[in-house]
Amino acid sequence: MKLKCVYLFFFACALYFGFSSFTETNPYFIITAKDIEFTNPLGFPQPVYDFKNNPVTPEGFTLGRKLFYDPILSKDSSVSCAFCHQRIAAFAHIDHPLSHGINSLIGNRNVPAIQNLIWQQNFMWDGGINHLEVQPLAPLTNNKEMDETLAHVLDKLQHNKSYVADFSAAFKDTVITSGKLLKALAQFTSMMISCNSKYDRYVKGEQEFNPQELNGLQLFRSHCINCHKEPLFTDNTFRNIGLKPDTALADSGRMRITGMAGDYMKFKVPGLRNVEMTHPYMHDGRFKTLQQVLAHYANGKFFTNYDRSIEKNTGLTAQEQADIIAFLKTLTDQQFLHDRRFADPNFR
Repeated sequence: MKLKCVYLFFFACALYFGFSSFTETNPYFIITAKDIEFTNPLGFPQPVYDFKNNPVTPEGFTLGRKLFYDPILSKDSSVSCAFCHQRIAAFAHIDHPLSHGINSLIGNRNVPAIQNLIWQQNFMWDGGINHLEVQPLAPLTNNKEMDETLAHVLDKLQHNKSYVADFSAAFKDTVITSGKLLKALAQFTSMMISCNSKYDRYVKGEQEFNPQELNGLQLFRSHCINCHKEPLFTDNTFRNIGLKPDTALADSGRMRITGMAGDYMKFKVPGLRNVEMTHPYMHDGRFKTLQQVLAHYANGKFFTNYDRSIEKNTGLTAQEQADIIAFLKTLTDQQFLHDRRFADPNFR
């Protein structure tokens, strides 16, 4: 009851003073220079993203977070980035096979998690975007997602006094441009780094695995590491893993970008950090559980011109599959999932 009263007090203050004032005065949401310091995690490669061209500042990060959670970016102001990219799901979309957009429209692909983006060279399931700062343009302009135009978004922001002040604080200029908008969003998403799971503590010698997790790690390294390389658990390539094509979606995968027949049904290898939380799985969300994913590889019923390297996974026993899943759950990073920096600034 006491907690509820505290929440109602903060919410009442937000309504009275405005959400901007609420987030600026509530310590839970305040971002300091220390909060956005970047240190490359132990064992991680150097980032692909160049922070020199867009140094993260408290003002820029806070602006990016505000934009991420604001439906003003959509045509009818009903859908925000966070509508599909949910914090508790490592910024994927729990339970929904395909993305949801304005007017309850259903997209063509599963919502990928947002984490460790600064180590990626290509984005989207087909790799159609090649820079972190450009990535938001895809959902923003997709007619089944936000269905907006960049010009109209900039016009709405420029006529919003709160945003004019926010952009001025972040970029020392009251003129809102596409470049500043995209850089602010990138400052926020670039900090979404997951590197403190049980696996990470095991690698650093700070925590032990139980026997099942340890066996799962050994099996993973024998059967899965070809595509899901440590420590990011992806090699950032595009693979055809023998999924039966969905004739209703008619998604050709990477071939849609390259036009090459050999890229038919190739999709980007996803990182597996927090994979326990990012269900459903695959580009079309066809599998609800990790058990179904492992069973796909184990049963050997592959379609089309699949990557032959996955054949080593056929014949995995039920116990071996369970052990691999036990290991995959060690990749869940509770610190990342509950990081206050990434919380919705409108609600605690």
